[in-house]
Amino acid sequence: MIGFYKLHVAYITEQAVAPDKRRYAVPEEGARHFIDLDVYGDSAAYKLPRNWEAAVKQFTLDTLQRHGIVPWHINFMQYQLTEAFKQHDVQRILRVSAELGHYVADACVPLHTTKNYNGQFTNQRGIHGLWESRLPELWSQDYDFLLGPPQLLKSPSRTAWEIVTRSNAALDSVFTFERQVTLRLAEDKKYSLEERGSSTVKVYSRDFSKEYHQALQGQIERQMRLATHLVASYWYTAWVNAGQPNLKNLQPLTPEQRQQLEADKVTFQTGEHDER
Repeated sequence: MIGFYKLHVAYITEQAVAPDKRRYAVPEEGARHFIDLDVYGDSAAYKLPRNWEAAVKQFTLDTLQRHGIVPWHINFMQYQLTEAFKQHDVQRILRVSAELGHYVADACVPLHTTKNYNGQFTNQRGIHGLWESRLPELWSQDYDFLLGPPQLLKSPSRTAWEIVTRSNAALDSVFTFERQVTLRLAEDKKYSLEERGSSTVKVYSRDFSKEYHQALQGQIERQMRLATHLVASYWYTAWVNAGQPNLKNLQPLTPEQRQQLEADKVTFQTGEHDER
């Protein structure tokens, strides 16, 4: 599998952000990136129906779309990837692999599991970009991403719920430590101005970011490592469940398919990420 994915790493890298771009054109896309577990009460991650049809019957489609469907959507995308491997459809394998990876990674972000996703209800607005973007931009080059082989997931559906349960459990630290660091530092030390291309933007200062990053005690690195390993594990599990097709013998892409892959690519944008 390494050879197959490395051959297409440029496409995978660029296509991985396609779900975010699609949110502006496809109304139902946004719900696939998060789940507001707190709106369903205590222990929601353990009580919500794992089966999509059962969840719709219990809560209605509108309610689920309003509060996010990421664990159910991960399972749907895993099914799609397994089918793509079964059909030896290279174009579909690559597209679904990239997008499945996006949703799995989103589920590993604690702030994707709460209605207070940007600290808007606790006077901590901006915390989403701080945790998800600013801190990794400053320190992820020091993280250890040597993770070993992927894991065969016995139940990809159950794993998706385990991901959001773990992410949700980390929320207390995310909010508490940001508040503590804010109280320790003077207001003029919390933010600074930086040049981004031809613009000057307001960002969390390096001093504030460093203190918050240290207070989290490796949480972001752990979640990024988890996301990386899980993406590989979901891909590997789909391949195994499809009968382990020989990826060296897959039908090569036609010129038309290559053109479509190029058309599918999206351009990276700098600056702040979408809130979730």
